[in-house]
Amino acid sequence: MLAITMVDKTGNGLWTATQALYFTYVTGLSLTEVGLLIALSAGVGIAGAPIAGRVADRLSVTRVLIAAQLLRALAGLALLTTDHYALLLVCAAFASVGDRGANVLTKLYATRITGSQRVRYQALNRTVGNTGFAIGGLAAAAALGIGTTAAYQSLLVGNAISSLAAALLTLRCGDAPSPSRVVTGSGSETVPVKPANPWRDRTYLLYVASETVLFLDDAVFMVGLPLWIVHATEAPHGLAPLLLVLNNVMVVALQIPIAKFGATTRAARRLLVPLAAAFAVGTLAMSASAVGSRWLAITALVLAAAALTLAEIIHATISWELSVALAPDEAQGAYLGVHGVAASAQRSAGPLIVTGVIAAGPAGWALMGAGLVATCFAQSGLVRNKLPEAPLSVPSITVSHQ
Repeated sequence: MLAITMVDKTGNGLWTATQALYFTYVTGLSLTEVGLLIALSAGVGIAGAPIAGRVADRLSVTRVLIAAQLLRALAGLALLTTDHYALLLVCAAFASVGDRGANVLTKLYATRITGSQRVRYQALNRTVGNTGFAIGGLAAAAALGIGTTAAYQSLLVGNAISSLAAALLTLRCGDAPSPSRVVTGSGSETVPVKPANPWRDRTYLLYVASETVLFLDDAVFMVGLPLWIVHATEAPHGLAPLLLVLNNVMVVALQIPIAKFGATTRAARRLLVPLAAAFAVGTLAMSASAVGSRWLAITALVLAAAALTLAEIIHATISWELSVALAPDEAQGAYLGVHGVAASAQRSAGPLIVTGVIAAGPAGWALMGAGLVATCFAQSGLVRNKLPEAPLSVPSITVSHQ
């Protein structure tokens, strides 16, 4: 599965950072049309996580994962066939559904095969994924240096090929045991008539709502930092990509070591305190970067990027554990699918929130920090009495890691 992650995320790195440029220079869309297309397709993609999770409680998770990977690949290739706006939107939306579905299914698979070691495995998986994304990003940068239509199209084809390759590799993985699929004496499988419904679980829905807020670090790095540097500070514009490199390097270096501090549900909940501190330092440093000289701005922005990356790493560790610990065994897929809505919704709404923060100036970052800190403590109080005394565990099986 780690090899699958490497292949998959390398393809993501080829496409994610260049899709806006493809729609601008290859299909000829205006800036407004590009922004609307990306926002709408991301909004439709929100449905991919809960749908995939629900289906995976009833069918083989590997088969559903393969279907999501194939959907993403075919929808991506379909973008090459048209420059009609409505068709581009439909293709991009299907690709987004497949992408969000594949993400939650990968997490569900890891949860089922690793049991109580899921946090350590997810840390390793995320480290591999970031490495693949960086490789894809470097290849995309080389293609953008050429700047031709064929170069842009090659990135889209490369992303589709990576999804197809991931699907082929997934075929070699053994299936994961599911608490919701019971094997009878005849060897057939049955599904509980009334599995738990996450949409009726008020605590879990409130937890997912708080997660949507805590996932905003993604929008800060993708949208907030570049725009803030350009419009509000004396720092050189070239600092923006360097801070993204710093983010990637820190994730690769620190995700696994930090994960050990959240290996149990109670330990993961305790990490919400240092998470709040990291958010506070990062957002206050963003505020400070706009009120000083060039070198003060650079120093403050590096501090902000480091603190917010640390927050990203800590939150990933907490999220992996709590999202599973709060879910009943027989409905893990459905619950993790609903949890996937948080990251998907942030992709759609996050850029709008962050641009609003930027418009408010230095005070906007301080207010955002206060909101993030408050959310950390609210989440801690919400889950305090809902967590099991010991980490969840499911029997592990031998699978291919090809």
